[in-house]
This record gives sequence, structure tokens and C-alpha cells, in this order.
Amino acid sequence: MKQTTTLSLFRFERWQDRAWALAMMGVARRSMAQVPDLNFWKLCGSGSGEGFKPIPNTAVYAILCSWPNNEIAQDRLENTSIFQSYRDRASENWTIFLKPTSVRGHWNGSKPFYPALEEKSGPLAALTRATLKPSILPKFWGRVPNISAMIAADPNVIFKIGIGEIPMLHQVTFSIWPSAQKMASFARTNGPHAEAVRAVRDGAWFKEELYARFAILGDSGTWGGTSPLQGLKLL
Repeated sequence: MKQTTTLSLFRFERWQDRAWALAMMGVARRSMAQVPDLNFWKLCGSGSGEGFKPIPNTAVYAILCSWPNNEIAQDRLENTSIFQSYRDRASENWTIFLKPTSVRGHWNGSKPFYPALEEKSGPLAALTRATLKPSILPKFWGRVPNISAMIAADPNVIFKIGIGEIPMLHQVTFSIWPSAQKMASFARTNGPHAEAVRAVRDGAWFKEELYARFAILGDSGTWGGTSPLQGLKLL
């Protein structure tokens, strides 16, 4: 099964546009449900800083989608009114086009991504999504500042952001790495991240979790005034 996944980020500067974007977290659901060929979608807010803090960032919102193929994805994102409305209001927007290569776990009980490519060497994107148990929220978010600092200090992380459907309870992390080896090295290095992973496993902190890797097909728009993929050798 061919499939393209897209992650679109939108930055809003004016308070009127931020209020609009917040309202669209509910209002846009009807429009999204009517987009042709859209197999899966989620409207997400982001956390403060680089998205890894529980305090919402009212300036940045995200839309995650899955499409039958890359051509349809590009056409629908460019020509469907709901996406045009977001771009018209945003001061900056960026979309990355992805092809799933490995997935395990579920998202709201379903499997939104279907791998169609074998993993190859070169740049990749990783997405994790977890539904947290309310009883462990203080423990989980108490570890986040140290993990965020560790990620920020790693020179191999090309791009990173934390988003989510519901603040505190749902956490989605998205990151881009130069290679699977570099990503694995970060994950396995002793420190706040490895300690948090062990705590999650030992304490069964998550109600549900999903881990996915993607090949990077390309992007459109800018983030921070440039393409985060600049200089990468893609498929």
C-alpha cells in the first residue's frame, strides 16, 4: 500500500490569528473530515519552547495527515480550502512529505501509517505518540526539561518539535536525524532520555503508544526563515 504522511506546521503572530487557530482545533474538524482522499488526520497544538513543555505555545499549530500517495497529498494541501485558510492566516508555514518505513503501536486504537519501503541509510524522521496515564503526569513532565536540554545539545538533531492533541495527556514528538545510527546513539546514551525510557517501561506510564519512522520525500515552505531540510541528501 502506497502512502504519504505529511506534517504541516503553522506559525501565527497576531493575536487575532492565534485566537482563530485555537478555535479551529474544534471548528476545523468538520472541514477536515470532508477533505477527499484523507485517510487519517490530527489537529495538534504545540508546547512552549521547542514544543517539549506542558505550557501551550499559542503561536504554533500542526496538522498531521496520511494520504494515498505523494501526488494526491501535494494537490490536496495546495488546493483544499481548509489548508488554504491556515496558510492565509499564518505568518509562516512548512510541510514535510514522508513515507512510512516502520511502525509499531496504535493511535486511538488504529494504525494510521502503513510501511511500504524498507529502511535505507540516510536522513530519516521519527515520530512518537503517547497517551499518558493521569496518575503519572507529574513524574513524566518533571523529566521533560532535562530531556529537552539533552536533545537541544545534540548536534545530530536536524529538527525537533513537540505537539499534541490534548495538552498534558497526549504527547507527540517529531524529529529529523541524519541517519538511523545517529538517532540510535542518542536514544541509547545514558542520561535523562534513557532514564525516562526505563521509567516508562518499568512503571507502565502510557495507556497507548506509537513509534514510527519515515523516509523523507521533500518539503514546502519555510520554518524559521529556511527549510529545515536544507543540505540533506534525500531519496
